[in-house]
Amino acid sequence: MELKFDIFQTMALATVVFYLGNFLKSKIKFLSKYCIPAPVIGGLLFAVLVLVLRITNIATITLDTTLQNLFMTAFFTSVGFTASIKILKKGGLNVIIFLFLSILLVISQNALGASLAKLFNLDPLLGLCTGSIPMIGGHGTAGSFGPLLEEMGVAGATTVSFASATFGLVMGSLIGGFVAKNLIERNKLKTPKESHDKFIPVSDFHEDNKALLCNKRLMKGVSWIFIAMGIGSVISGFIQNLGLTFPSYIGAMIAAAIIRNLCDIKNVKLEEKEIEVIGGISLSFFLSMALMGLKLWELFDLAGPMVVMLVGQMLLMGLFAYFITFKVMGKDYEAAVFASANCGFGMGATPNAVANMDALTSKFGFAPTPYLTVPIVGCLFIDFVNSAVITLFINLLH
Repeated sequence: MELKFDIFQTMALATVVFYLGNFLKSKIKFLSKYCIPAPVIGGLLFAVLVLVLRITNIATITLDTTLQNLFMTAFFTSVGFTASIKILKKGGLNVIIFLFLSILLVISQNALGASLAKLFNLDPLLGLCTGSIPMIGGHGTAGSFGPLLEEMGVAGATTVSFASATFGLVMGSLIGGFVAKNLIERNKLKTPKESHDKFIPVSDFHEDNKALLCNKRLMKGVSWIFIAMGIGSVISGFIQNLGLTFPSYIGAMIAAAIIRNLCDIKNVKLEEKEIEVIGGISLSFFLSMALMGLKLWELFDLAGPMVVMLVGQMLLMGLFAYFITFKVMGKDYEAAVFASANCGFGMGATPNAVANMDALTSKFGFAPTPYLTVPIVGCLFIDFVNSAVITLFINLLH
């Protein structure tokens, strides 16, 4: 039996999947502790259901994912609007240094992924699906580059990317505390015993159920996104004519970044909060639809090599944080907090980095510099840089 869902039914199903994930996240401590996104939880459950129905020959399910690309582009366009050079300068030297370390980590993750894939006689592009695509990039980047690589003939790229991103979220949280604790104890670092300032300046997607809805500002936010997407399609067409391979959202992301910095220069105020919220909603629907369409059976033949590649990424992250991040960021207590955050941020997302810092500082004392620096790099710059580096690797390896 074949079940076909049209575009409206698919959107209704994606909505149900999102709220199912939200409900389970609120009830299961493990899911909230490791910051597993609600669309990922619900989407994976749906993908498992599809797998069971397929294996048992009961039914096959076909979804109309026409809107998936729209939501993906809208999300990454909203990310482009955060790439402000003005904010980068305001963040000071620590932000620039940590961003440089993050770029070095992105390159290292992709080099390791491609090398291990070659070791197993696999397409090196598949190795990127265990590199910075899912690690630094998380599920959002996995959902954009996975299908792109599949179009290039890399079978299982999307499924491997999503599976790796979920692994990264959990392991990044687990190794962060281990790395920092060892740094503090082995180096006998002086730590504050308690923190009176618990304020965390995280500019990440968040909910505000008491916020007032303003139609004018919301309309402007949507308009900025669509204008950037329109200009971006022209930029994408130009880049495509150069013979380069890149995800469809890159042009819109670049356009958004240009608009943002022109507005900063001219002191034109953007509807940043509205753009952020629209981006967050777009990400939720995009991830729900992307996870629902996973072909989990493609993981069966890749299970062994994939485990080795993911363990390799985990070891790389731990060693990078321990020997490089700690030393470059000052070899003191705050540097140890940076190392812990780097693990969550480098294998998961900014909320994981903050969760790592919270766990550490609640025991050893507050560290203000990492709390300011990590969210600026994680929320405003790294997705932009990561996409550029991944695109470069794809064109070098293809």
